Amino acid sequence: MLMRKRTLLLMLVDAMLVNLAAFGSFYIRFEGDISAQDLSIYYHTAWAATLLYLAVFYVFGLYKRLWQYASTGELLSIVFAVTVGTGGTVALVYVLAPQRVPHSVAALLWFTTVFLIGGSRFIWRILQENVFTPHVPGSQKQVLIVGAGDAGVMAARELKNRNFREGRPVGFIDDAAKKQRLQLMGIPVLGTRRDIPRIVKGHNIDEVIIAMPSASGEAVREIVQICEKTGVDLKIMPGVINVLSGQVDAHPIREIQVEDLLGREPVELDLEQVAGYLTGETVLVSGGGGSIGSEICRQVTKFNPGKLIVVGHGENSVFDIEQELRSDYPGLDIVTEILDIKDRDKVQLVFQKHRPGVVFHAAAHKHVPLMERNPEEALKNNIVGSKNLAEAADAVKVKTFVLISTDKAVNPTSVMGTTKRVAEMIIQSMDKHSDTRFVAVRFGNVLGSRGSVIPTFKKQIAKGGPVTVTHPEMVRYFMTIPEAAQLVIQAGAMAEGGEIFILDMGKPVKILDLARDLIRLSGFEPEVDIQIKFTGIRPGEKLYEELLTSEEGTTATKHKRIFVAKPNSINEEKIEELISIIRERGSYLSRDEVIKLLQGVVPAFRRQAPKAVANQ
Repeated sequence: MLMRKRTLLLMLVDAMLVNLAAFGSFYIRFEGDISAQDLSIYYHTAWAATLLYLAVFYVFGLYKRLWQYASTGELLSIVFAVTVGTGGTVALVYVLAPQRVPHSVAALLWFTTVFLIGGSRFIWRILQENVFTPHVPGSQKQVLIVGAGDAGVMAARELKNRNFREGRPVGFIDDAAKKQRLQLMGIPVLGTRRDIPRIVKGHNIDEVIIAMPSASGEAVREIVQICEKTGVDLKIMPGVINVLSGQVDAHPIREIQVEDLLGREPVELDLEQVAGYLTGETVLVSGGGGSIGSEICRQVTKFNPGKLIVVGHGENSVFDIEQELRSDYPGLDIVTEILDIKDRDKVQLVFQKHRPGVVFHAAAHKHVPLMERNPEEALKNNIVGSKNLAEAADAVKVKTFVLISTDKAVNPTSVMGTTKRVAEMIIQSMDKHSDTRFVAVRFGNVLGSRGSVIPTFKKQIAKGGPVTVTHPEMVRYFMTIPEAAQLVIQAGAMAEGGEIFILDMGKPVKILDLARDLIRLSGFEPEVDIQIKFTGIRPGEKLYEELLTSEEGTTATKHKRIFVAKPNSINEEKIEELISIIRERGSYLSRDEVIKLLQGVVPAFRRQAPKAVANQ
């Protein structure tokens, strides 16, 4: 109702402005001496212009914009709409009168309409920023912004929007020679990154904001190291995509985090494609209380599903995500099911009860050393649990089933990785005989997930060290939890059936470098304040993870961050035999039997003995 009143008010104002523009065009053209014939043309023009312009403005969406944030994009929309409206007006007058609108009047009509309509919008923005917004005394904190580009301007504007309560920008830093000694928003560019120590001292800088969302991890790391030597507070301005995608909170200026040093390219979703298969659909997420599963739930809710079913084994984690989602999306139909995916009967009951259209299977045992000590549990949960869900999905004709897999499934050296590879095979096998589109998504380590290195390192630093790293040459692929969840959802939108989607993880990162960066960001010096201790590779671990087997290779998709692995041959008979044995004797299988069974299905499974590493 409020939206309708706003639209009607804007249309009334625009109608008056259009009539003013039409009268002004004739008045200027004929210098105030309008003949009876031209007056007749004016009347026809005014009526035609009012009707056509308002219709075109509505079609072009000018009444659905927040004009207090008007920019060049809105101005271009006005120019296009007025151009279409002017052409239509000239044609309509010729048909109705039938008299031709003088060319000079048509040109003046176009110009004055653009001026009046555009001016009214930008006047509203000026009033909103300078009159209607209350002003309070700002902070005396001096702020230096690194990056004199779009993000830098956004950072300065963000400080202004907060009435300088969090600091006043006194200058920009930028390495581009052409920007030196110029000004943005009245704020000077004071030098390059090499000048930061001098500028911090000379201008009594209290805080530095890094506003370079497209910079590489190495570049951000170098700037961080320069700024840390000056002793000032350090914050970062992520890109707009990061804010919109939920990777950072609504206040974009924040503390530096280790994720910023990875220099990851922002994930861009094909929103239309994603919304097409999630909006109004019943979506089930297994492992919904886990790090990845809960984030998938958060991302799915943004596309207005008809119902969201959160399935999990741990009641506390399921309770937490349920409370969060109900608070953020009170109108969404959310159902929680406490369920062990190894329980075949309960899985089938849940699927028959809710009959989901899309399933994201994120429930799994994932800790490599733990599964080496409990291999039978990895078999029961990751293999039989996945089979239970896949069979239930097939029975109720789920449209799309997405398995969350791991790079540890490639040339596996661990029980966990091998069970995930078998789960991939199950999915590909099911796809051949089902109307459901079964696909898997394979990616590497996720920053901040439970059991990952970042939370572990933070706890160790908080205790004063040492920070433990398994091997100085250990490298891993990393992405953030929101990135992983968004790409999983995007892959589901692209599913045709049977694919293993590979997510582009960027460059692998040395765990040792990650540890050193986190120590520095915590305000300490590696090996001086906090020691780093090498503990040796744990059972089942590899120095280097892989995303593909040598036989697979990839093909590109429409999304630049997602690839498809070429399928390998699958022995369905051996898979069914393995599942039958696990269902009969799962808890009673010896370690040697588990290894033998897995090698029978995944010949590439080669267990590696842990390598001891002397501390350096």
